[in-house]
Amino acid sequence: MKTPKINWILLTVFGIASLAVFVFSLVNPAFRGNAYAPLREGLLPPPDPIQITIYYGTEKRDWLEQMREDFLQTDPRVNGHPIEIELEGMGSREMVLSVLDGSIEPTVLSPASSLQISLFQDLSTQKFGQAMVNTADQQNCHPLVETPLVLVAWKERGQALWGLNPGGDLWKELWDAATDPQGWASYGHPDWGFFKFGHTSPLKSNSGFMTSILLAYEYHQKSANLSVADIQNPGFQSWFLQLESSITDFGDSTGSYMRDIIAYGPSKYDVVAVYESVAIEQAENAIGRYGELYIYYPPRTLMSDHPYCILDADWVDADQQTAARLFLDYLLSDPAQESAVMDFGFRSVDPDIALDQTGSPFLVLGANGIQIDSLPPEVEVPKGDVLDALLDFWARNVSD
Repeated sequence: MKTPKINWILLTVFGIASLAVFVFSLVNPAFRGNAYAPLREGLLPPPDPIQITIYYGTEKRDWLEQMREDFLQTDPRVNGHPIEIELEGMGSREMVLSVLDGSIEPTVLSPASSLQISLFQDLSTQKFGQAMVNTADQQNCHPLVETPLVLVAWKERGQALWGLNPGGDLWKELWDAATDPQGWASYGHPDWGFFKFGHTSPLKSNSGFMTSILLAYEYHQKSANLSVADIQNPGFQSWFLQLESSITDFGDSTGSYMRDIIAYGPSKYDVVAVYESVAIEQAENAIGRYGELYIYYPPRTLMSDHPYCILDADWVDADQQTAARLFLDYLLSDPAQESAVMDFGFRSVDPDIALDQTGSPFLVLGANGIQIDSLPPEVEVPKGDVLDALLDFWARNVSD
């Protein structure tokens, strides 16, 4: 029995179409899903992954690692290619300098603050003739979460110095204690030894940089218009260096520094300047070691906003930029922002996500000084030349 001519025609057309799909799938991974499954999985090579590398401030390590896992479970793709994400933790200032000197070639920089990105934008323009990031481009450079700078003390020692509410004298009283040769003996606790204050290195870590800025504003009793002349003021320099000389160990990054604080306790640190989110994350770990932590808010603060900025660099191609934007969109989604608040103690960049939800760490740690609504006012971010002058002064006179 002969096969009807029409069937041969249809079979031929089907074979040609299948072959076309097969061949097109070989050269275009985006079309791969249209290939017949046995052919696709058995014969077609898997498309190469698109790899993106994100250098980030370590204080958001746990949140980013969890979000990466959740994001990759959705099988995100760009033009048919799967996405791979490498996360590398580093101090905020250090990552900026490492890009500028060619030590690292990331797809994304995510330091703790836009302060570092603003500096990076200026410095990359000076070095390469064009900026590697654009802070005004919200599609490619956007804050992820927020957290203010705070002072964290072992509760017993914080209350011996400040009580529960030091108010506007917080920095003055800290300076007095740190520079007092009698140490804790002046406060009725000679067995505690010297008063031990600490912060990270402003040359490597954003929280140390922010602390230095707040100290400069404190000395000059202003909240805006900090100038190069203010940094060069002999009175400020002497006052500032007296405090810095009392510090024995400047940390490289805020997250790892806070973990050391929990590990070593008040034998090494009485009070430290860190982020609110880091204090929240580690508060439970402190219990059962050396007592409870208590969080103090300075009279004026700076907000750490954790920008996520995709680099405009010759080692970042269009597919990598697209993949990085997909992950950014995921990090800004409601589930990711909810997790940042509820699981990791950040403040969301979405004002609709409340901090006072049932089970929120902001509620749980209210007795440890956490404030939800009554945050202190922010100081103005100084101009680039002022920031450079402060960093240069620290590097020449303190360093680590």
